[in-house]
Amino acid sequence: MPVYHRMGKIPPKRHTIFRKSDGGLHYEQLFGTIGFDGMSSLLYHTNRPTMVREIGESIDMTPKIAVQKNIHARKLLGYDVAPKDDFLESRVPLLVNGDINIGVAAPRKSLTEYFYKNADADEMIFVHKGTGTLRTLLGNIEFEYGDYLIIPRGMIYQIEFDGEDNRLLYAESFHPIYTPKRYRNHFGQLLEHSPFCERDYKLPTELETHDEKGEFIMKIKKQGMLHSLVYETHPFDVVGWDGYNFPYGFSIHNFEPITGRVHQPPPVHQTFETKAFVICSFCPRLYDYHPQSIPAPYNHSNIDSDEMLYYVDGDFMSRNNIGPGYMTLHPGGIPHGPHPGAYERSIGQKETEELAVMIDTFKPLMITEEALKLDDGKYYQSWLEGAAH
Repeated sequence: MPVYHRMGKIPPKRHTIFRKSDGGLHYEQLFGTIGFDGMSSLLYHTNRPTMVREIGESIDMTPKIAVQKNIHARKLLGYDVAPKDDFLESRVPLLVNGDINIGVAAPRKSLTEYFYKNADADEMIFVHKGTGTLRTLLGNIEFEYGDYLIIPRGMIYQIEFDGEDNRLLYAESFHPIYTPKRYRNHFGQLLEHSPFCERDYKLPTELETHDEKGEFIMKIKKQGMLHSLVYETHPFDVVGWDGYNFPYGFSIHNFEPITGRVHQPPPVHQTFETKAFVICSFCPRLYDYHPQSIPAPYNHSNIDSDEMLYYVDGDFMSRNNIGPGYMTLHPGGIPHGPHPGAYERSIGQKETEELAVMIDTFKPLMITEEALKLDDGKYYQSWLEGAAH
């Protein structure tokens, strides 16, 4: 993310002596991406961040694919995923390809017994239900309903929930997640016509610094395997850092929709992007104001992308029989559009209170075994006249 941020104590010059109060040295670490060419931050540790005591068992986390080549429009009932205590075990991958894993989770308990690092992917966690604190080695971020949490790959973190009723949409991206390029100038600053700005970000605060030795379990996801390592020092021992590579939050409620006299295409809702997919936010907004406008979206062909929509709240105007936590997949290769009656009943409407997250992938999504358990099995017929799906 092209925003400079700093916390704690750092030396005035990079890669120079930075002593502790007892005369010892702090240990510098470059936390970067794309070799030395991407976003990076410089961290200063109390102890060496490299002291591994043990390497334990590894667990294969590869999603089990049920449908590899899909032409089937699907509706998944996300809230049918049963809650689980453990944060990682609660994650259920549903739609996947070589660029992204999309899933839902209902963790009952906080992630405090171990530390977690995804070395494979940037993570996007959308908070549908629950409040709490994302704790990381670069500082803490409080979150609530409607927040996106963007966690760069390699970031060590824990999550503390305030209660047990938590529902999350998550995406593991094997490409860095950025803000849309067309909303940034060549310096990286968000432009005036962007639907959000840097002021809306939730940046890390309250930098925790633990100078502790012992046995600290860290679970690391790498190449689809979950490895368990024991470190000798507390992972949160950073006394200061600065740079551009760090976790941050953004509330979907701070996305300012772009509207027009006639219906605007889905890219106006874009919130994040990679070279392999985009993430969009559908938010409450005024409808099109041409006197002859049809607010419902026109039918459009999915030729170059698969479209996943996760329904958060409100009455989604182009769909029938949709509720919170539902997830629809409109695969590439066939057109889709408003359900019967939605096109007509949108005429004359002035606004919508819909809230949804959309992920469009440029490569087809495969369907996991867990996804088939949530599939209503009849959504693909819901555009037939008189359908009640």
